Amino acid sequence: MSRDRLSSPLLTEAIWRVSSFSGGQGECVEVARNIPTFIPVRDSKRPAGPVITFAPHAWRAFVSHLS
Repeated sequence: MSRDRLSSPLLTEAIWRVSSFSGGQGECVEVARNIPTFIPVRDSKRPAGPVITFAPHAWRAFVSHLS
């Protein structure tokens, strides 16, 4: 999804949580799962920085390959 198509109200409603796959060493990603149309992911050290978005099915496929 392009940055232009992301409206800031959607991301301000995001409830961010640290990924359970992060190692707890400060090298964490945060994921918001409360937005049904896409899954935003960001660097926990840069919460105002860029956000990568995934389609829900693409995120599930990605996570399934981590375990």
